[in-house]
Amino acid sequence: MNKILIINGHPNKDSFCSAIAQAYKKGVLAAKVEVNEITISDLKFNPNLQFGYQKRTDLEPDLIESWEKIKWADHLVWIHPVWWGGLPAITKGFIDRLFLPGFTFQYRENSVWWDKLLLGKTAHIITTLDQPSWYYRYAFGSPSVNQLKKSVLGFCGVKPVKVTYVGPIKNSSSDFRTKWLSKIEKMGTGLK
Repeated sequence: MNKILIINGHPNKDSFCSAIAQAYKKGVLAAKVEVNEITISDLKFNPNLQFGYQKRTDLEPDLIESWEKIKWADHLVWIHPVWWGGLPAITKGFIDRLFLPGFTFQYRENSVWWDKLLLGKTAHIITTLDQPSWYYRYAFGSPSVNQLKKSVLGFCGVKPVKVTYVGPIKNSSSDFRTKWLSKIEKMGTGLK
């Protein structure tokens, strides 16, 4: 893993996810590895895939730049909160608009099969929860993680995909958060 891309999917720049992104970046920089970032909330783009795959919508400059960063990276670090069991709308819109046929996968002609165009890349999902991670996994089946890990990244050939659950964040102490940021920084240093 020589090139790391951190993708922050939280729409609030003052969120704990943003602190996680900065802690991970600090660790990566300490390991003297190249790092780049995408903060989805900073991008100017329409998150609605208006025509589905029937008609291509031109990519806005921020999405073109994001795509270049994704192509550049060996390892993608996705950071997002779980809201209503899923990804924030802006993060889902980013995926809808950018993870397109011909970019991240390609359907084969007259076939139900497809080619995975992101082979060779790995990923790490770091997701925050307002409930214990065991409860999210066992009571709900980790829907946001399944969506991102299997239905998006796996579909496009990204593997392996590691997952780190951070929670519960709601009503957590500053000590709890500080300990997590320290763990995340060490993950960045160890490039896990």
